[in-house]
Amino acid sequence: MSFDRERAPRVGTVKEVTSLSNPIIKDIRALGQKKHREESGTFLAEGLKLIIDALELGWTIRTLIYAKSAKGKAPVEKAAAKTVASGGLVLEVSEKVLGAITRRDNPQMVAGVFESRYRPLGDIAPTRNETYIALDRVRDPGNLGTIIRTADAAGASGIILVGETTDPFSLETVRATMGSVFALPVSRAEPKAFLDWARKSDVEIVATHLAGSVDYRTIDYTKKPVVLLMGNEQQGLPAELADGAGRLARIPQQGRADSLNLAVATAVMLYEARRHLLALEDNGR
Repeated sequence: MSFDRERAPRVGTVKEVTSLSNPIIKDIRALGQKKHREESGTFLAEGLKLIIDALELGWTIRTLIYAKSAKGKAPVEKAAAKTVASGGLVLEVSEKVLGAITRRDNPQMVAGVFESRYRPLGDIAPTRNETYIALDRVRDPGNLGTIIRTADAAGASGIILVGETTDPFSLETVRATMGSVFALPVSRAEPKAFLDWARKSDVEIVATHLAGSVDYRTIDYTKKPVVLLMGNEQQGLPAELADGAGRLARIPQQGRADSLNLAVATAVMLYEARRHLLALEDNGR
């Protein structure tokens, strides 16, 4: 959101806010809606460690909000100082206000409003031994957040959201990433633009598909940069994307379950690709 400076506290000061009817608090609470996040180019994140990590990674904070009980704690004061130095606002609020902002009964003591950041797909020039995740129409915020967190842990180079997806900067998604949304670049594109980029970038698209004929463990993930393309949770990949993939892979399953959770399937693929790359590194020593 673009805060109204007429009603905002002077930059460089800490303003105490106790009322939910305060105009700035109303603006921050509105970030719970995707429309307001997109219009303002900002989103909300909670948790002191997450806030500190984001600032250290160079993200721009618009507003730091902390509960009265956190006042005077060194890490909070450090975050407040960085916020003021970057021209942001600092608000000291009651726990009731913080709970309303984060939609939690027992909120963490610190939250922050950050500028959203997407990496243009055209700026990505994949190199060998890099792995990217492309997600087709991912709908569930928890799944998306878990995938971003897992991709970060597995050393992936970025996330590409294809088509109409859930918002990576919703509070639920950011919460599920445990801060990895600040560490891993996120891009977005329509299916045709994604496939055009993949062809120009000379990447290997490995897509999971129910009709996949190749066991995911037998694929060589080391010859080219790899994009692991994962389909929609309910519908799988559309024909356009499946036809554009270099490999259609399957994850063998036993038992009565006919599919895996999207985040679990993505983790399986990610760590298999990672295993191949580690083996390549070991053989090169």
